[in-house]
Amino acid sequence: MESPSIIHHLWTSPSHVPDWQPTAVRKENDMSVISRLWQRFQDDGNVSRCYSIGRPRVTTPNYDRYLAVTAKSNRRSTASDLSRQLSSATRTTVSRQTVYRRLGHIGLYARRPVRCVPLTATHCRLRLTWSREHALWTPQQWYCVMFSDESKYSLQSDSHRTLICRAKGTRYHQENIIERHRYGGAEWLVWELIILSSRTNLHVQSVTMTGHVYGDVILEQHVRLFRGAMGAEFLFMDENARPHRANIVDECLQSEDITRMDWPAYSPDLNPMLGRRIAARQPPPTYLPEFRRALLDKWCNIPQDQIDNLILSMPRRFKACIASFGRHTP
Repeated sequence: MESPSIIHHLWTSPSHVPDWQPTAVRKENDMSVISRLWQRFQDDGNVSRCYSIGRPRVTTPNYDRYLAVTAKSNRRSTASDLSRQLSSATRTTVSRQTVYRRLGHIGLYARRPVRCVPLTATHCRLRLTWSREHALWTPQQWYCVMFSDESKYSLQSDSHRTLICRAKGTRYHQENIIERHRYGGAEWLVWELIILSSRTNLHVQSVTMTGHVYGDVILEQHVRLFRGAMGAEFLFMDENARPHRANIVDECLQSEDITRMDWPAYSPDLNPMLGRRIAARQPPPTYLPEFRRALLDKWCNIPQDQIDNLILSMPRRFKACIASFGRHTP
């Protein structure tokens, strides 16, 4: 008794009649769909199932593949760009929301790209070699290494509005990375030095960093004291910034009998330092003295266990570097 009403509803409902098809074609398509639905009803007898024809799918599987290939070939293409390209190639108009849905079905989402330092083939080769040499170091060996990091901060914000299409778990794939140098336009220089079970005070200043400043402030006031306490096995790690390799710095290290650990260039991802995370604060500071206090407060409130875990993560960093053949790592 209910089957005629179902068919009558499906046939007469205006929402199921696509306006862009001729009348004869629409009736033929609708009758084909109604026949399939009536067969399903006879097979299971379930009248509670929603047997609606719905709106026709705008894109075909070929169009979906076109969107996926186009998005992967140019990661910075927006949904509007992809919609226009599809319309130009196929004369099929789709909305920006439809493009979002189609990309989401295959696991592509709009995300901010990772900013990493530029790496050449030589940098990758040296990083890979260095990681293999130190991959088997024990925690006792890392206990004698003091890690240092120099960061530059300013109150100028970077909105990072550029978005790319990428799938989950591919954040550090090469095609999803934007390479740029870390420094530029800073107002405060910040030095942090850590070692297993200890750390130095955070040093913050606004002067330009030179070899003289580096030797007098960092080496004399901080590193020299740890060298005297730990003995000849002490190793000092600093990045390959130009002021760190000045002749006056080398002379200071030799006079204090401080052994510098070799370190591959352009490798901030291998450094277990906290980096810019020490500046995280909500809401962000609005003037420099407040910003300086925020840095110092954040540094003092970091648990030592967190710092120790970062140093003990070195084997995992080497493993990731080896797996990526010396390229960027998380």
